Amino acid sequence: MDDGQLLQRFVREFARGTVLFREGELGREMFVIQGGRVTISKAIGKVEKVLSTLGQGEFFGEMSILCDRPRSATATVSEEARILIIDAKTFEAMVRSNAEVAIRMIKKLAERLQEADDLISNLLLRDVSSRVVHYLATAAERAGRGGGPVRLAVTQKQLPALVGAAGAQVEEIFGRLLRARIVQLEAECIVVPEVAKLRHFLDLLQTKQPGGAP
Repeated sequence: MDDGQLLQRFVREFARGTVLFREGELGREMFVIQGGRVTISKAIGKVEKVLSTLGQGEFFGEMSILCDRPRSATATVSEEARILIIDAKTFEAMVRSNAEVAIRMIKKLAERLQEADDLISNLLLRDVSSRVVHYLATAAERAGRGGGPVRLAVTQKQLPALVGAAGAQVEEIFGRLLRARIVQLEAECIVVPEVAKLRHFLDLLQTKQPGGAP
């Protein structure tokens, strides 16, 4: 089956707000985004925390196929999307016949392990200010390996869910970052002009609050 036939047979369109699967459900399919965006979130205590927002070319849901375990998070369409849905049998055939698919999968899983480590480090910070700055710094470091300003595909409104904190607390620290010109706002994104300055600001916060106490 060529790429055109695969798309015609397995691609579906989903409206914004559609829940593709929920945390804890059994899963027998993985998903590849052809267009639009999907938000991955997880319940942490009483807070629904956004883990990531995925765009064109990204895939998700593969762990249920690989490990035969329930979904570890919830996937929601955040921007009208066209998504390629692949069942376990088709996925196995793709990996066996195309080494490039397997290599891409390994690289992506390695990236997600690093993101999981970053998330754990963030959750260990009890101070909200440190969590906000830590999230922005680690995201900018991952995205800006070539140096220069980094544009993060996240908005100020999304930050509270991303760091698991109240909106007013996040707004306060983000305002400080804006006034200090450590970050900037553009349409649908946050800009980090110099990642080193953001990391330095985080070091200052942690120095003032030994042990991460609030």
